[in-house]
Amino acid sequence: MSLVRWSPTRDLVSIQDELNRFFDSFFGLTRKGDDFDDIHWVPRVNIEEAEDRFELTADLPGMDKDDIKIEVRDHTLTISGERKLEEEKKDKNFHLFERSYGQFSRSFSLPDNVDADKIEAEFTNGVLRLDIPKAEKAKAKEIKVKVK
Repeated sequence: MSLVRWSPTRDLVSIQDELNRFFDSFFGLTRKGDDFDDIHWVPRVNIEEAEDRFELTADLPGMDKDDIKIEVRDHTLTISGERKLEEEKKDKNFHLFERSYGQFSRSFSLPDNVDADKIEAEFTNGVLRLDIPKAEKAKAKEIKVKVK
């Protein structure tokens, strides 16, 4: 058995590596050495709530509206599509290639108070905006109490 001198720096580096692996797996990235081996592209989304509706915006740069599919089934909203790689140029040498391409799918659970039949979608300048209206609340009904 050999003695290994304790180094707090080594432990900190180990913790940093674990955190990097955790966040990479959360965002669909896997590492091979120091490079990203396989990148799964997932568009970023914001969801805001107003009194009468929800608004979902998704960044889909470089895509056409025909490449995007929106589905609602069993209170689940799914946005899927594919960002295609531009025409490959054989006479160029890439020094850096970070842009992601390929198929994606994002699913969101919708609350019960959403009117799924009235969801509207708009796609402008690479940004998808979904207007998700809330269902009208049942009006409160006053019941008169009779005294006998």
